[in-house]
Amino acid sequence: MSVVVPYKEKDSSKREQVAEMFDNISPKYDFLNHLLSAGVDIYWRKKAIGLLKKEKPMTILDIATGTGDFAIEALALKPKKIIGVDISEGMLAVGREKIKKMGKQDLIELRTGDSQQLLFDNDSFDAVIASFGVRNFQDLLAGLTDMNRVMRPGGTCVVVEFSKPKSFPFKQLYNFYFRYVLPVIGKLVSKDTSAYTYLPESVKAFPDGDDFLKIYQQAGFKNTQCIPLTFGICSIYVGKK
Repeated sequence: MSVVVPYKEKDSSKREQVAEMFDNISPKYDFLNHLLSAGVDIYWRKKAIGLLKKEKPMTILDIATGTGDFAIEALALKPKKIIGVDISEGMLAVGREKIKKMGKQDLIELRTGDSQQLLFDNDSFDAVIASFGVRNFQDLLAGLTDMNRVMRPGGTCVVVEFSKPKSFPFKQLYNFYFRYVLPVIGKLVSKDTSAYTYLPESVKAFPDGDDFLKIYQQAGFKNTQCIPLTFGICSIYVGKK
């Protein structure tokens, strides 16, 4: 399967291109996220964090944290520490500013890091979370395996990711919006011609639903489940260690 990258004319790796893309769009990323999803991305994150309430995780790792939205949502769990890692310095700078304004820098720490080579010891976190990030991994299985490694036995991993609606008319509406509307708005606002063309391409190529669960299990997760949201536009994947 060919690797989907943002800048097809460049020879750099997917990891390098994704970092460059997010650096480019970071100033407008939050605004575009909420605009293009009509704010429903906030509900998706809340729903995903709600699944961890009974677990009461004290230490949480947010993978591909971006501007820190998922890490901030995880404050609802009242943990002692949340660490977010991302390869894009531009996105992290925006996130750190948000967290500073909230006065939560003692609880949330954002670090530069590669999600496939996490600089943490085995069994370090009670929970590992990721929203709209694993799709951008250079190697999905390697990234998920490392997420499993740094989570303690008995811990829970929650991944939120775009998926493809299967039923009429949502499948057709979704495809039209993703292919024709989203790239135009994204290009106008972010000034990056490739970023919002890459988004639908990466979603189309991503193994969702049962296909993702198979890779999740290969990575070492047990008791896996897929929870589709909003007619299947998005899915939450839960796995235990």
